[in-house]
Amino acid sequence: MTAIYLMSMLFGLACGQVMSFCFPTEYTMHVEKKECAYCLTINTTICAGYCMTRDINGKLFLPKYALSQDVCTYRDFMYKTVEIPGCPRHVTPYFSYPVAVSCKCGKCNTDYSDCIHEAIKTNYCTKPQKSYVVEFSI
Repeated sequence: MTAIYLMSMLFGLACGQVMSFCFPTEYTMHVEKKECAYCLTINTTICAGYCMTRDINGKLFLPKYALSQDVCTYRDFMYKTVEIPGCPRHVTPYFSYPVAVSCKCGKCNTDYSDCIHEAIKTNYCTKPQKSYVVEFSI
């Protein structure tokens, strides 16, 4: 009985490390500039999900770099650029944003990700809306 219990525990730990629930997820964001007449609603993909991590007890004795945890982050991504409608000539109407193509569990790279969990910001338009939908060809 003990051997079966031990084997099932080891199998569960191994599967938990291999299986991650980190994948591209649909996300809607609203972009506006105060000088432009419209708010742009963009449907895109971001990386979201769960990554297996462990919190060890010996934190006091380890260097800081050894304490970082895996997060759901971009494996492959591309940038899209859209034009915000209704902008005067003196305002640059372009807005670029990342689109997740594939995701992975790994260390957060501050070159292209916000690695800090911030307070929830409002995600709505204060101006009339225009929609922009990202389409993927498979």
